[in-house]
Amino acid sequence: MRALCLITVRAGQVESVMAILRKKRKIIKQMMVVTGRADISVLLQGNIHQINGMVVNFKKIKDISSTETLLEVEVNMGW
Repeated sequence: MRALCLITVRAGQVESVMAILRKKRKIIKQMMVVTGRADISVLLQGNIHQINGMVVNFKKIKDISSTETLLEVEVNMGW
């Protein structure tokens, strides 16, 4: 299972949060600094319990103000 986690951080803290996230490479497949409502986008890959645990750990990082997690789903469009 894959998930995209959108992370919003406190002003001026993107680099420090990225440094912390680089150490949590267990199920993180890719990280990007992005524009828009989030500051960092993280691609996670694992089972639902691993993804949930990682997002809970993200919320423990003091400079992360919010997260939004988008789980990948399979949809049969009939094409």
